[in-house]
Amino acid sequence: METWKIMEEKEIDISAKCYFLAVRALCKGGYLKEALSLMSIMEENPNSYSMLPVYNNFLVACSETHTVDYVNECMGLMEHQMVGKNEITYAQLLKLAVLQQSLSAVHEIWKECSKYYSLSVISLRKFIWSFMELRDLQSAYTTLQHMVSLVVRENSYISRTAEGRFCDLRLDIPAPSTGNLSFIDASLNTEGSTSFDLERQSIGSIEISTVKKPLSASVTKLLRWSFNDVMHACAKVQNCDLSEQLMLQMQTLGLQPSGSTYDGFIRAIVTARGFSDGVEVLKVMQEKNIKPHDSTLAVLAVICSRELQLDRAEAFLDEIAEIRSPRPYNAFLEACDVLDQPERAVQILAKMKKLNLQPNIRTYELLFSLFGNVNAPYEEGNMLSQVDVAKRINAIEMDMMKYGLQHSHLSLKNVLKALGTEGMIKELIQYLHAAENRFSRYDTYMITPVYNTVLHSLVEAKESQMATQIFKSMVSSGVPPDAATYNIMIDCCSIIGCFRSALALISMMLRNGFNPQAVTLTGLLKILLRSEDFDGSLKLLNQGISEGIQLDVLLYNTILQVASEKGRIDVIELIVEQMHVHGVLPDPSTCSHVFAAYVDHGFYNTAMEALQVLSVRMIAGHDNIADDKQTELENLILGEDLEDESQILEPFKDSKEYLTVALLQLRWCAILGYPVSWSPSESQWARRLSNML
Repeated sequence: METWKIMEEKEIDISAKCYFLAVRALCKGGYLKEALSLMSIMEENPNSYSMLPVYNNFLVACSETHTVDYVNECMGLMEHQMVGKNEITYAQLLKLAVLQQSLSAVHEIWKECSKYYSLSVISLRKFIWSFMELRDLQSAYTTLQHMVSLVVRENSYISRTAEGRFCDLRLDIPAPSTGNLSFIDASLNTEGSTSFDLERQSIGSIEISTVKKPLSASVTKLLRWSFNDVMHACAKVQNCDLSEQLMLQMQTLGLQPSGSTYDGFIRAIVTARGFSDGVEVLKVMQEKNIKPHDSTLAVLAVICSRELQLDRAEAFLDEIAEIRSPRPYNAFLEACDVLDQPERAVQILAKMKKLNLQPNIRTYELLFSLFGNVNAPYEEGNMLSQVDVAKRINAIEMDMMKYGLQHSHLSLKNVLKALGTEGMIKELIQYLHAAENRFSRYDTYMITPVYNTVLHSLVEAKESQMATQIFKSMVSSGVPPDAATYNIMIDCCSIIGCFRSALALISMMLRNGFNPQAVTLTGLLKILLRSEDFDGSLKLLNQGISEGIQLDVLLYNTILQVASEKGRIDVIELIVEQMHVHGVLPDPSTCSHVFAAYVDHGFYNTAMEALQVLSVRMIAGHDNIADDKQTELENLILGEDLEDESQILEPFKDSKEYLTVALLQLRWCAILGYPVSWSPSESQWARRLSNML
């Protein structure tokens, strides 16, 4: 600017080249406002003339600096000075449209550009990239097919500049000014698809063409890049079928897939079909000596973790050369949490530390869930375990502070859950107050679940009075309860045995638009069953059924447990038949309550018959078991080898413990001399119960 000022003071003629160099210098320095001001006075100087490269240079600077504030003003100057646009202009406008996430703008650019140009391979590639970035697979695919047709039909004259960039050797004559200034709008942030001028092809109908003449190296590279872009678009929208067809078309055209191609291909198929299909593709890559990208290994590690295949997931993590994101490690930690294997989580944390991989807040959310509890589920905390929990939470929080991370609502929830499980009520309330200060009371997504966690922990700890106080404080301070809040407080009423308060809560629940669910009825039933009001319980149960509430096995087991303890076999039989009629399958607790009630009264044969019927229902559900499946199960149940029992236990490892329990119960019945019947409806006990309703 000093130089410019001196030239003006000395009345030195400023040429068009001076304008261009000055604007370019300002753009390189990031002074876009000053560059725009200089551009606006270009036409006032008789020695200068409007040069399109000046405006293109400015648009390049806008896209490189991710600045869209001055784009409209630049476009206005271009229209006013009638400089038109060339393919470089459209390329920069495409980048800016993608920057704004405006799919409608990309379609408008396509319409205008294709109106004045026979689009080159280079331009088509840029459109394909834009559609891919904005997840418009249909347009990306259609443009790719247009590109394939172009290179098959005619020679493309592609060269490289001194900097190594691709360029079209055709004469690039600027398109005339359109007078349309609104198709790139800095305020646009919504996506919308306008009419697409290319002939639409339905996805899946790939054009299979053979190239008559060998393609140049430049055209081959551009074509492969475009296939890769569409392949990655398939990955983004999880379209595995189209990704397979694209691979077939590449083979037909003689294009060798690269590591990037396989990266998109594997991403597309594993999300829909699982890691095993991805592993098969990896084998093909190994045969072709193509090394998988780190991103490919990372996504395979994530999918394996989601499918709880920890050994495979860890193997993929170990193969990654340079890890930049904690996401695959977080997925592994999440799988450890699901499988309750904190020891595996410790190993993976050590690897993260060794790689100097910085954790994010999701990592710490999982750490609190994994290591917040010391005792196994359903074990009460003691002084030693409480001290240990406090140390663990403090250590994790200190590590968070080292990276400048604050608690999220989920990390706080996990801390509160851990404190509640250990019975650390004082600390629980302290963290609740911290959450109140951290999050807005009116942000229900954040704060209401936190209150629910605290209330649940207090109810579990039988701290009914404190739970009631917290609930009243929550409502009075403007935090809206949700359905879970009401159900927790109804459960609290079941502890103190106050049916009137529970009904008041249901009234509040209905006024706030929450309908009672099975868990709501379970809480009410607990109150009635405390006073052995079986008639009231059955009446409430029938009312819930008439109102269309989907009852679950937990609700029925609540009645069966008390009925078994009080020896009310009539109630037990009525509930078991009602479960069968309404399609609610028994679980191990159902079998236990029913069996115990009959045994306590000395009805041993009936107990065994009921156990058989309920076990078969657990296995078969509402369907009949096929003959070949019956034979397979009978071989397991009646087998005398130790291996047979170990095979029965196999489903337990896959979280199918109901099947394992049912098979072991039938095996026990067979050992005691009661033959297995795979038709529960033929049982005298089941037929007698069917006449009760």
